Amino acid sequence: MQHDQNVAGAARAPAPDPSARLSFREKAGYGIGDFGFNLYWANISAFLLIFYTDVMGLAAAAVGTMMLVTRLVDAITDPLMGAIADRTRTRFGRFRPYMLYGALPLAVMGVLTWTVPDLDGGGRLLWAYASFTLLMIAYTVLAMPYSALSGVMTADSQQRTTLISFRFIAAFAGTTAVNYFTLDLVQWLGRGDEQLGWQLTMGLYGLVAIACFATVFASTRERIQPPPQQQSAVRQDIMDLLGNRPWLVLFVLALVIMITIVMRSGSLVYYLKYHVERPELTGLFLGAYSVALAVGAALTPLMTRFIDKRSLLMLLMAAVGVLSCAMYFVPPEQVWVMLGLNTLVGLLLGPKSPLAFSMYADCADYTEWKTGRRATAMTFAAAAFSQKMGGAMASAGIAWTLAAMGYVANQAQSDASRLGIALLLTVIPGVVALVAAWVMHFYPLDAQELARIQVELEARREAQA
Repeated sequence: MQHDQNVAGAARAPAPDPSARLSFREKAGYGIGDFGFNLYWANISAFLLIFYTDVMGLAAAAVGTMMLVTRLVDAITDPLMGAIADRTRTRFGRFRPYMLYGALPLAVMGVLTWTVPDLDGGGRLLWAYASFTLLMIAYTVLAMPYSALSGVMTADSQQRTTLISFRFIAAFAGTTAVNYFTLDLVQWLGRGDEQLGWQLTMGLYGLVAIACFATVFASTRERIQPPPQQQSAVRQDIMDLLGNRPWLVLFVLALVIMITIVMRSGSLVYYLKYHVERPELTGLFLGAYSVALAVGAALTPLMTRFIDKRSLLMLLMAAVGVLSCAMYFVPPEQVWVMLGLNTLVGLLLGPKSPLAFSMYADCADYTEWKTGRRATAMTFAAAAFSQKMGGAMASAGIAWTLAAMGYVANQAQSDASRLGIALLLTVIPGVVALVAAWVMHFYPLDAQELARIQVELEARREAQA
């Protein structure tokens, strides 16, 4: 009898309110997770390419091909992980448990990826293929549920924007730490052994990341559940996305914008080392750029109170395109002008990620409103695949351009090579940013339409409850 009473009491317990305001603790607890992710992502974006060419000794063209080929695995793992996460059922929720179980494998693979094996050139290339592929799989196992978690913590669009702004403030803080401290940590921990320094640095970052992911698990709550009658197959989830016009626009947008971001961050190290011939400025430039990204992310909720997400993103990417192209005309000796323009581009790019990820959650709502089915993790997973492909295309483009222009690691570069490096940081990503502004024109969900969708969804949920 006592057991029956407990069951009845549990059944009468009120369901979490999807529109509840999130506390500062929950926002900050969720956000710190992306500090952990960016201990890896920022290293991949800024340093992995030059690690492969200048430390591991791999040919630039081979590295470019490797980075693109390994991303093909993500074509399977991202949607697969999204489908698995959407169908996970535990007492801790669908997405939170992965924050505990996936952290250690990611830390281990981080160390192995930045390890130079005692092998010949072919063996080292195979090691790079295998370790980087496994690193990205481990990253996906954590990143897909983490991104989806923001879509089920609250149904309020402005609250989501604020929540995801916390996430990307922490993300850019992680990027700042990586950009500013990594090369010094490699030297300090390695005591002159650069290869050992990279291993120990990534081991340290792994421990910090584990603590970040545990904090996400402990401080967050899942409030939105799929419709109780939903029994959809993975194929149906994919078909729902392909019929979701807002998501299709964001899919293309994420790919295009990530090309801009990764191409700029990945080529900046080469730009300062070989074009400006001031490699000691790397920490300053990347650090200032990352701080600007964080400030831009922090300002996002304020800006969305006055400007629609769609219009704001169009305006920002257009400005990024113009300023990035303008940087091409700055002479190498005008360091402070370069620093100012690069930092301003970071400030304008900062709101991009909070805006886009808030829109992904809106797209999950749109699918539920349109079809009666919800696949939050699949929505974020397929979008993340687009971002990874954009990053891979950017990294491959850098490596292939360097190879085509006659780049030779750790040597004075030819005029053609220096020109290629300058274009990779300025004109090429600038033009891509202008394309992103044009793509955003096709996004159909404005503030009024989102408000109408939320009202109708809330009415359905109350009827089902």
